[in-house]
Amino acid sequence: MSSKYGNLVETLVTIDLEKPAWEQEGMHNRWHPDIPSYKTMKQNKAYKIECYDWTGGQVGNNDSADDIKYCDLTKIHYLSGPFDIEGAETGDVLVVDIQDVQPLERQPWGYCGIFAKENGGGFLDKHYPKAAKAVFDFEGINCSSRHIPGVRFAGLVHPGIIGVAPSQPVLEEWTRREQELVDSNPDADFVMANLPTAKGAYAGTGVSTALAKKLADGCRTIPGRPENGGNCDIKNLSRGSKVYLPVHLDGAKLSVGDLHFSQGDGEISFCGAIEMCGSITLKCSVIKQGMFKLNLKSPMYLPGPVENHYGPGRYLTFEGFSVDESGKQLCLDTTVAYRQTCLRVIEYLRRYGYNDYQIYLLLSSAPIQGHIAGIVDVPNSCTTIGLPMDIFEFDIAPEKDAVKTDRGNCAFAQDDLEKGFPLTDELPNFLLDIITKH
Repeated sequence: MSSKYGNLVETLVTIDLEKPAWEQEGMHNRWHPDIPSYKTMKQNKAYKIECYDWTGGQVGNNDSADDIKYCDLTKIHYLSGPFDIEGAETGDVLVVDIQDVQPLERQPWGYCGIFAKENGGGFLDKHYPKAAKAVFDFEGINCSSRHIPGVRFAGLVHPGIIGVAPSQPVLEEWTRREQELVDSNPDADFVMANLPTAKGAYAGTGVSTALAKKLADGCRTIPGRPENGGNCDIKNLSRGSKVYLPVHLDGAKLSVGDLHFSQGDGEISFCGAIEMCGSITLKCSVIKQGMFKLNLKSPMYLPGPVENHYGPGRYLTFEGFSVDESGKQLCLDTTVAYRQTCLRVIEYLRRYGYNDYQIYLLLSSAPIQGHIAGIVDVPNSCTTIGLPMDIFEFDIAPEKDAVKTDRGNCAFAQDDLEKGFPLTDELPNFLLDIITKH
């Protein structure tokens, strides 16, 4: 398709914001080899694809976290596709060139959420078990939030999910190993894996009842997996990046969605990026027999030239170690170390008047730099979080005296506010202020 001004990019999926995702063409929310391909993409040709936010429109632009607390997690993620790639065959490597990612002009806002511990939870849910939300408004490349005032930063826009369909043997292997994990941890105090369920499954419009029933065995899109990529939430997988995906089915059946305006390394609150409806422009090519040639067993990518740039010395960097909050020593437990690093940032930013839930949301959505500093010196792993100082409208340097001011609140679920937060040792006294103000 072309005009006198050059080539026009064909749009493969256009979403209707007046309808939920589970009533629209070109959408699905499970991985399964038998989900019908929606359309075919030619190699080396750019296409534009619109995507719903990951919940399919369950979360609104408002000042309540009721929609976060009661979000139906069987109805996620809504992906655009799948798309056959002309010429792609089993054993090839699919090269996806991400040319652009943008929010929809007709919906210039997104949100970040903390899921309640009983409904998904998050990385810090033992400390912050309540649902909360912050809505962000987009203005060009920047965003700001009425729920976390005093902060403004540019988005590094990217897809949270990009992946190909599994073959039937791969699908069965996913189910086997995830079922085995659940079965071997009967006393776990959190969900070890989200196993297949017919509830909330969607494979697109026009799918027969028999096929829809079969597709209910499809695997959930919640985790990324080595065989197909999927929900990897890599913030640097932005404009100009190339993704290399192993192909397990002829046609590849590429799907994409869960677009993020911005995200911190780790997406720690589970709904931790600034989630949005948006569009992605991409083109695909194929490396024939690439899985063999490259010995490719899991995806890899080349980052693009677009990145958040803050000057040297402008990341205030916090350290955390594998000693948990009770004082228990763990051996090279990098997860515990990163959780402790998050808590150090929260403790520091309280000095300026933010409450812990606001800071938790900020760590999830702002472009923090998370790194593994050391995993060789027993017993302590060391991880770091670099907090960009220039996203704040005030100076957070350690040498400056902190001025504690009223920073407002993020949104909470109404029934939590009515009941009042439980005041335990894990929850700080700022919750008294929240309850009083509401």
